[in-house]
Amino acid sequence: MANTTFLEAVNEVLIRLREDEVSAVTDNTYSKLIGKYVNDAKRQVEDSYNWNALTATITVDTSSGIYQYIMTGSGQRFRVLDVVNQEGNIFLKEETTHKMNELFLNQAVQSGTPDRYNFNGTNSNGDTFVDLYPIPNGDYSIYFNMIVPTAALVNNTDAILVPSEPVIFLAYSKALLERGEDAGITSTEAYQLYQQSLADHISAEANRYPDELTWGSI
Repeated sequence: MANTTFLEAVNEVLIRLREDEVSAVTDNTYSKLIGKYVNDAKRQVEDSYNWNALTATITVDTSSGIYQYIMTGSGQRFRVLDVVNQEGNIFLKEETTHKMNELFLNQAVQSGTPDRYNFNGTNSNGDTFVDLYPIPNGDYSIYFNMIVPTAALVNNTDAILVPSEPVIFLAYSKALLERGEDAGITSTEAYQLYQQSLADHISAEANRYPDELTWGSI
């Protein structure tokens, strides 16, 4: 089954609010507001669990003598599962900033096969820099296996990768809270629907992937 699109999610919320559906998220002021709630809800659901749909491997290819690299496509909301150096299948250890500074300030700075890493700032695109130690003495492929939340939904056809039902229920709850109670369901009741839906989907996901995760390249 195809993923729910931004427009479909907005219309699902509008229907529950007993409002007319729209042909585009930007059709009117109210549909734009619902779009904001859908994006807020999507972010909250994405951050609630290590969803399989958000798993990705970002590859950092090193060059001799260079220790800092940009993790293109990582953003800043990612969560690391593990980091592997392809050469020898070495798992890299995350090091503190203080310890990395100590290592780099040491007069006997080492070069060799990287076995440690530390995140160190972002670029103008919002992607994260990573420092490697020892300083690479050659070409290595470092695989960062991560959970990478998606960017905000913008276009009508942008897809929600995480389960859409809790996203819709949470956006509906936010819309009810903003509009005020009427003769229908309350915002508290809608929020309870969201919580139950989220718990159900997390439980189902945990049962589907008890021992392993799959990766999609960025």
